[in-house]
Amino acid sequence: MSIFGKVKNTINLLKSIDMDQLAKINKQIDLGDAMKTLGNLDEHQLKGLMKMLKTKRRKGQHDLPPIDGDFYNLDLKLTKEQRDLQLKVRNFMEDEVKPLVNDHWNRAAFPFEIIEKFKSLNITGIPYEGYGCPNLPFLMEGVIAQEMARVDVSISTFFGVHSGLAMGSIYLCGSEAQKEEWLPQMQKLEKIGAFGLTEPNVGSGVAGGMETTCKFDGENWVLNGQKKWIGNATFADIIIIWARDEDSNQVKGFIVRKDNPGFKAEKIEDKMALRIVQNALITLTDCKIPESDRLKYADSFKDTAKVLQMTRAGVAWQAVGCARGAYESALKYTKKREQFGRPIASYQLVQNHLVEMLSNLTAMQTMVYRLSELQDQGLLTDEHASLAKVYCSMRTRDVVSRAREVLGGNGILLEHDVARFVADAEAIYSYEGTKEINSLIVGRAITGYSAFVN
Repeated sequence: MSIFGKVKNTINLLKSIDMDQLAKINKQIDLGDAMKTLGNLDEHQLKGLMKMLKTKRRKGQHDLPPIDGDFYNLDLKLTKEQRDLQLKVRNFMEDEVKPLVNDHWNRAAFPFEIIEKFKSLNITGIPYEGYGCPNLPFLMEGVIAQEMARVDVSISTFFGVHSGLAMGSIYLCGSEAQKEEWLPQMQKLEKIGAFGLTEPNVGSGVAGGMETTCKFDGENWVLNGQKKWIGNATFADIIIIWARDEDSNQVKGFIVRKDNPGFKAEKIEDKMALRIVQNALITLTDCKIPESDRLKYADSFKDTAKVLQMTRAGVAWQAVGCARGAYESALKYTKKREQFGRPIASYQLVQNHLVEMLSNLTAMQTMVYRLSELQDQGLLTDEHASLAKVYCSMRTRDVVSRAREVLGGNGILLEHDVARFVADAEAIYSYEGTKEINSLIVGRAITGYSAFVN
């Protein structure tokens, strides 16, 4: 081509170029290097590059909406103040906790540094009145449990054990002096609590077969026995221990301090689920507890059951959070992962899995919202809580299974989070009452017949 032809082509090229746009691009990349790289591409590579550049990015294809898992906009039921608190907890979990969990889950270690950071949220003892507690509706306790479990079920469990089971035992069954001594400190997370009910030989049948005993010797209560699967117990300052009175055969509750002679907590190793939670086997050997540390209003298992009823709703919310975390992680992955030149989210079979997951999740969400409304109205019964726990823990298993399926081989890697949700869903399915026991509670309510073994 002659020099005049080259000049003419250059002039025509310059006319077709948006110089302002070119200047913007030049600020971001070295145009000289870019031209050199393009010049080294063959015809096939250039055509492929142009096809990719011309392909319009679908709106929202790579960005997970912040409330995507709430398909029916149930968060609109919250007041502005409640919604602000929900988002505050969500941001905290995303910014402070999420970067830590996979590493700590893998090592079965607890990130103790987050306890100090948790204090700024002021969410401990959410539904309790007085003692520095927020005194918010039970609905918010559930919403917060969901937000925590959406990122990590272990951290949600740590918080539920401390704020729900341990603080709840003192709040419902303790004397005024006990409440004044412990609840303000526990609300500020200055003292951490645990809850010891389940035993090595007795789980579901603990109401009538508790082996841990207590006996008053005239000066102190002497406790003997073991408790198993006790979350937080390796580092908690106090542990609520439930024991059967040798004289009355009734269950009583005690505040046992970690340095109490005769108290020993051993970490349970090699768990496949809730690996961040520090579960312990507790051994009580002639452990002497003063009368001042016996829960004043815990005189039978019915009192223990009051605590369990109050917290079982929270476990149903945890199941929802676990399912939501798995669903959102899977949805995000399918929009980024490409096979055969397209995001796998664009394929029918994958979309079917996602819709099935969302259907389960939405049904679970509507159930727990109503459950908490009943609790706030003073209408909650054992069977209400049990039905939600049964249904939500079962549906969560299905959601996490489908989440793992759409991720294919990557579904077993911690880096995508779904593997952790799959494992942790198994713990939710079993604790705070198995599927079978909770089913029998509901069955008794709807038939009038008790199918429990006498």
